[in-house]
Amino acid sequence: MAAGPEFCLLGADLPTPHKTVKHYQAPWDTLLIVLSSLLTALCLGIAFVAWNHGGKPFWVGPLMLAFVLGCALFAIRGYTITPDAILVHRLFWKTRLPLLGLNSAKFEPNAMRWSIRTFGNGGFFSYSGFYRNKALGGYRALVTDRHLTVVLRFSRRTVVVSPASPEQFAAEFASPPAAHS
Repeated sequence: MAAGPEFCLLGADLPTPHKTVKHYQAPWDTLLIVLSSLLTALCLGIAFVAWNHGGKPFWVGPLMLAFVLGCALFAIRGYTITPDAILVHRLFWKTRLPLLGLNSAKFEPNAMRWSIRTFGNGGFFSYSGFYRNKALGGYRALVTDRHLTVVLRFSRRTVVVSPASPEQFAAEFASPPAAHS
């Protein structure tokens, strides 16, 4: 079992096409903004009512606050491409996705369309977790804008991300045809 997510380029010994670190923002689509705002207001409202009106059971207020904070911790703030990995910036840490084994990176708008979430978060500060659809099969999503999706196909998995400038992001992984042999 792998220690973390695999995310790799064409092979461990091949040079990466990018020599410097490049950062991309993670823009939010309208649905993510609306869902996150409404769910936050709803959870905080329930917590307020539970605490100020003698709500029973007592644990409801703290549970609602923990839910909001827990989801906020996993919000995706951006992506950084390094020579050997993609770093997904969370609120207080980075998720490292090694580039080893990456076969392709392609801007595929709306790649998550008709997906079913099998495990994860479906729109409270991010679309993250494990999903499935006909076009991609099973995949991991680390997305904030469902319309700006880049599909990263690895030998054993597929990952979907949503950086600003998705065409440019995908182009960072393009390599000359000779490097693929």
